[in-house]
Amino acid sequence: MTDFALDSLDLAALLCSRVCHDVISPVGAIVNGLEVLEDEQDAEMRSFALELIKKSARTASARLQFCRLAFGAAGSAGAAIDTGDAEQVARGLLVDDRTKLEWHAARVLMPKNKVKLALNLCLIAAAAIPRGGLIRVTVTGEAESTAIVVEASGTNARVASHVPALLAGKPETGSVDAHGIQAYYTGLVAQACGMKLALTSSSEGMRIAAQPIDAEVLAEPTLA
Repeated sequence: MTDFALDSLDLAALLCSRVCHDVISPVGAIVNGLEVLEDEQDAEMRSFALELIKKSARTASARLQFCRLAFGAAGSAGAAIDTGDAEQVARGLLVDDRTKLEWHAARVLMPKNKVKLALNLCLIAAAAIPRGGLIRVTVTGEAESTAIVVEASGTNARVASHVPALLAGKPETGSVDAHGIQAYYTGLVAQACGMKLALTSSSEGMRIAAQPIDAEVLAEPTLA
């Protein structure tokens, strides 16, 4: 792998593509539901359409709120973000009847890039357990000593083969597309925080630890 740098305009375009991909499905479902309401007279079908619209609107809102914190500015330069807000948007996006979230972090104002890092690590964890399971977020330390560990366990857990290289900022193909931009961006955020990432995975789960570059290696995975 060779040194790689993505143009800032390409980075912005790819992140926009990622956000659009996340919200286009629920927004499309809302449009379909409205068309049914407009044309359908059957009470049962109209009720189904209303439920579809409500569910899709909640999904779109959850994804946009998450993306605002994970990818957006979320305040002025140097701003801090309430970790309670981060937990709320993470639960709104990740928790369903198949996936649970354990959030172990004191409710404090944390530098926004560290919050963005935690949320982006959650996305990587969620992608590793497509059949659902448990995601555990642990934040320890204060100020410059903050460490973040995100673990995921579930049936047939698997981290995509291209993720480690993208986290390291060295895509194996020498380029980044809309599918890989989130992992690459996560690596950039970690660099901006002065933190290093360590990823371990198995068929039962995965773990990503983010810690200050000069810190000792964190403990091994706690999830089976």
